[in-house]
Amino acid sequence: MSEPTATDPYLWLEQVTDDRALDWARAHNEVVVAAFAESDRFVELEGRILDMLDTDTKIAYPGRRGPWLYNFWRDAEHPRGLWRRTTFDEYAKPAPDWDVLIDVDALAEAEDENWVWGGAGVLRPEQSRALISLSRGGADAKVVREFDMASRTFIDPADGGFHLPEAKSQLSWIDIDTVYVGTDFGPGSLTESGYPRIMKKWRRGTELSSAETVFEGEPSDVAVSAGYDRTPGYERHFVGRATDFFNEEVFLLEDDGSLRRLDIPTDASESWYKDWLLIRLKSPWEIAGAAYPAGALLAIDFERFLAGERDFEIVFTPDEHTALHGFGWTENYLLLATLEDVQTKLYVLTPSAEGWKREPLADTPPMASTSVANLDPLEGGDEYMLTTSGFTTPTTLLAGSVGQGAEKLKQEPGFFDADTVETEQFFARSEDGTRVPYFVIRRRDRRGVPGPTVMSGYGGFEVSRTPAYSGASGMGWLERGGTWVMTNIRGGGEYGPQWHTSVQKANRYKVYEDFAAIAKDLVERGITTPAQLGAVGGSNGGLLMGVMLTRYPELFGAIVCQVPLLDMKRYHLLLAGASWMAEYGDPDKPEEWAYISEYSPYQNVRSDLRYPPILITTSTRDDRVHPGHARKMTALLEELGHPVWYHENIEGGHGGAADNKQSAFQAALIYEFFAEQLMKG
Repeated sequence: MSEPTATDPYLWLEQVTDDRALDWARAHNEVVVAAFAESDRFVELEGRILDMLDTDTKIAYPGRRGPWLYNFWRDAEHPRGLWRRTTFDEYAKPAPDWDVLIDVDALAEAEDENWVWGGAGVLRPEQSRALISLSRGGADAKVVREFDMASRTFIDPADGGFHLPEAKSQLSWIDIDTVYVGTDFGPGSLTESGYPRIMKKWRRGTELSSAETVFEGEPSDVAVSAGYDRTPGYERHFVGRATDFFNEEVFLLEDDGSLRRLDIPTDASESWYKDWLLIRLKSPWEIAGAAYPAGALLAIDFERFLAGERDFEIVFTPDEHTALHGFGWTENYLLLATLEDVQTKLYVLTPSAEGWKREPLADTPPMASTSVANLDPLEGGDEYMLTTSGFTTPTTLLAGSVGQGAEKLKQEPGFFDADTVETEQFFARSEDGTRVPYFVIRRRDRRGVPGPTVMSGYGGFEVSRTPAYSGASGMGWLERGGTWVMTNIRGGGEYGPQWHTSVQKANRYKVYEDFAAIAKDLVERGITTPAQLGAVGGSNGGLLMGVMLTRYPELFGAIVCQVPLLDMKRYHLLLAGASWMAEYGDPDKPEEWAYISEYSPYQNVRSDLRYPPILITTSTRDDRVHPGHARKMTALLEELGHPVWYHENIEGGHGGAADNKQSAFQAALIYEFFAEQLMKG
């Protein structure tokens, strides 16, 4: 077994923009392009995927702010994108007339910057100003600038405009002349994870250095935050302190500057609307003589809660098969989305003095995901939108109002022939007996014939993976006769918070046992063979791929590992890694490194095992998961003679791509790699 971190010969590859490291990356890129990206088949697939990403026929998904629907749009003519808005009546037309607010391509050219859109915070209710986030090359660190919606111009700081230089910042409106700001104020102002440690109130026309401190966290915290609830008659200022990735203390900020902590479990998530406080539990809670299960959603009158009362009403209770997936308010109702064995059900809850009445909201198709979007209780009444999507069914957008049903508003076209493709759900037994679900998507003529199969996984941070249409996998894999598998391994939230919390830290190995169990189940069912089975995952899913390579190499014929964590001895020292210790553990503590070291891929590479071919990808501009993970793993595998390919996008951030062209290249590269490795002969 190699022990690279004792005297790591590849630490120089952690120097992100060092010329030697970049030359190393470019040399590897040339090898990958020559091997997989120059064939006619690759060029055709890349072009089809790019056409799909650029097409005008895809849905322009809106974000509602009262009478306005905002949208960020990329196409062939605008690869960096347009930020625009329109009215609901106009949006309902087949070809809406959009009011373009910012052309990012024109802005990047005018300012000679590699701008990538990072989002907009619109001031309400006036919607006359916005705080615009832009990153260089797609990084998490962003520049924030104030934008005037009427003149379509950024407001110069010399004229009183709010402006923050590049950092991992938070800037949010209080009113037209005041914001909450957390950023890099200088030494000691950031947490060890690189996020704001101090929140200040900043008034227009004053220097940032003179902003008033309203809250401070500890250096060991992940981040602090602040915000303002502008609901008329219920205005509230609040601050939060995330002590780790999953725990946060939340306080109301009183007019005199004092703090009033909300007495709820720190791992619970809270939200409020008008008179109601909602609490979603992630662990069991006993309070005032009552016991509430993990995954439950509790409700109570907010003022009575602040007065000390704890007579909660349970508005959702989980069971063995059902978990809460999401919720949100209209003006008068609470809408719930649940997952029942990873399939969506929607409900509408009506609060009253007599209790909460629950009824179905809308029908949801099987083998698909349906989510509620564009709720605006302040200015949108009881209207809502639904998006529904399945592995073979393009996304449909519906609009409705509680009590009146929903009607189809938009539907995306299909981008591959799905008439002969079917979706099935199966369950595998993990080593501890847990039933783990997964979906199989394949052509009907593949039944009973083992064939090339790719399974994808994530398994962390309570991220639920649900059915969704993917034109790229359809074109790149299903049309070629391949089978696609989406796994719902533990670590996600498909069965509520315990599906995640049961495999944190010392129990992390169960995530990997789940994925391996599905790989074996696919073979036992005759869907594939080990030589024809591939696996793909990114970020935390990239760590999953690293473990599959080093711990279960006999199960796979090829692996793609994207923007991964791999050196778990040093992950907490690199970029945002310290914020994830609540998930994985602290490698500086011997008792925790003892279990991390059992699976950390970089520390478990061996020369005496045969590994399947692996493609490792990352981005130079990823300032969340350090590209050094991918670089060092590649170098070590090469040293020991294992088959490895490496590609590094010089832009793209943690998503790996900064525009549609880069996204199309990376998608085509993955499918071409799998085709070369798994469809031989």
